[in-house]
Amino acid sequence: MKKPIGKITHYYGNIGVAVIELEGTLREGDKISIEGTTTNFEQTVDSMQLNHENVKEAHAGDAIGMKVAERVRLGDRCYLAD
Repeated sequence: MKKPIGKITHYYGNIGVAVIELEGTLREGDKISIEGTTTNFEQTVDSMQLNHENVKEAHAGDAIGMKVAERVRLGDRCYLAD
């Protein structure tokens, strides 16, 4: 079973970066799945930023920026993949 980790609140298409509002802890190296009506892919968290600073770990309530492999949409859900 996949564990919900957050949702997409913004997407910057010109630079391929998504803002994810976290509901749990996310670490560099974690594998996540991003799913929505027309979105469905997995990727590894290579790096993420919190307040324009690189961080290795972020927690519930944080809104992190992360480069994503594909286009995402507002409201898409993020899960920790098995």
